[in-house]
Amino acid sequence: MQATLHMKHVKLLAGLSLSTAINPVLYANDAAKEPNVIIIMADQLRADLLQREGYALNTMPFADSLANEGTWFDCAYTSAPASGPARVSMLTGRYPSATHVKSNHNLKDAYYTKDLFDVARESGYATAMVGKNHSHLSPDRVDFWCPYSHDRQESKEKSVHAKAFDDYLGTLDMYANMEPSPYGVESQLPYRMVEDASKWIDSHKDKPFLMWFSMAEPHNPYQVCEPYYSLFPPETLPKMGSSEKDLPTKGKEYILLSEMMAQGHKGYKENLQRLRSNYHGMLRLIDDQIGRLVNNLKEDGIYDNTVIIFVSDHGDYAGEYGMMKKGVGLDDAITRIPMQWTGPGIKSSSTPHDAHVSIIDIFPTICEIMGAEIPVGVQGRSLWPLLQGKDYPETEFMSVMSEDGYGGMYYTEDDATDYMAEGAVGKKGMFFDELNTWTQSGTMRMLRKGDWKLVYDMDGNGQLYNLKKDPSELHNLFNNKKYDKLKHEMIEDLLRWNISTSDPLQIPRHRYRFKRNEHNYMFNNPDTGYSMTNLCK
Repeated sequence: MQATLHMKHVKLLAGLSLSTAINPVLYANDAAKEPNVIIIMADQLRADLLQREGYALNTMPFADSLANEGTWFDCAYTSAPASGPARVSMLTGRYPSATHVKSNHNLKDAYYTKDLFDVARESGYATAMVGKNHSHLSPDRVDFWCPYSHDRQESKEKSVHAKAFDDYLGTLDMYANMEPSPYGVESQLPYRMVEDASKWIDSHKDKPFLMWFSMAEPHNPYQVCEPYYSLFPPETLPKMGSSEKDLPTKGKEYILLSEMMAQGHKGYKENLQRLRSNYHGMLRLIDDQIGRLVNNLKEDGIYDNTVIIFVSDHGDYAGEYGMMKKGVGLDDAITRIPMQWTGPGIKSSSTPHDAHVSIIDIFPTICEIMGAEIPVGVQGRSLWPLLQGKDYPETEFMSVMSEDGYGGMYYTEDDATDYMAEGAVGKKGMFFDELNTWTQSGTMRMLRKGDWKLVYDMDGNGQLYNLKKDPSELHNLFNNKKYDKLKHEMIEDLLRWNISTSDPLQIPRHRYRFKRNEHNYMFNNPDTGYSMTNLCK
């Protein structure tokens, strides 16, 4: 049993999973026999900066072309706009409120029965993690462990040029370089990751594999080499829908975050356009490396039997409200993520699927693709029928939820302002951790439904936006009586989501029967014709 499950009663529950998990015989698996699965993850990639989303610049042409070969979603959301909670959610199919991982600093508290790598191994798959982990996953649970972080490859065995580049990254204090990065593209971490991943894949052609290919970019430090540095000049970037002037409209937390960022990253306001330019260049850099990886699959003759998922863990303000990175709120800039699926059995379409989906839906979907049981405790829903172009209950995917905050009361300036003592701000004026006591305290939930978005916190503060008319979320309609009916419907839907995602662990051990849908759908929809199967006999 995995080391993350240190609670005895959860270990016992895992032993009961065969009698309570979803029976793969109940559905038809139309994927190729034992397809390979590669999850390509970018860190902090904002979804609406892709041309297929309507963006003016062609930032990721290969990813866009790959999306058109399969199914992609423009209403896909992270479980939480922070790396650790989002990544644990993807691997376990559970919301942060259920995994207990609600910050970047308690990854070992992950609470679940089986995760993606457990299921893959039990299904006879070779497993690999190449890149940034930042989850509960540990090296002993993976066949090939090749870790990279934001400032280096975590290996003693690397070339002189690779070591020199990693040393250079270490001088940036997780911030940026306003000049082109040295050493060329071959030294950049995503390029080296493709080399490592491709070598391992070449040695495992006789066995299906699961690979988590996890790039640390375009997360800060915002740095990129030529020709990417000059590809999107600062003066040519599209104007944002908001600016620093809108911070008072967004609220005190946003103003505080901006002030802290200015203290931690000196000159960031003056350099904002250059930072945005670097970010755009990093998008094209990682896009080219995705293309290299996929082309290697084609040359190896295994592309046609490989399911490829491209996703990010969360977004980046990327200039929204005059800020970079992330930190407060549940704005679409940091919660909406790209999600696309390509591979055997997956229907191709040049237009986005209209379902509202979550990062927690990835794990149960892969379970069905592998023909494996979806473990007890998984809260995500399998997207496999949707990806195949089959009928599905549309009401199940009419909305989606995200979470934010580690709990407790809001921590404010009235409590303390020593950001350096807390660790949010470095002593050199270059380092700043936007995920800190002030920005992450409290609890907040978001519901996206159609063109509308509701944000609600533990104090009853509400926000209501029409994203079609107000994509930067500047006009809060929550207290506008004209929208009272809609507001109450959205609150009811959010309440329904909160009730439906109450952690099912632990399930009853005796007599009571635990009932789940064959695709792990959450909501009872008797009018859809989908039967609910009693799985505990």
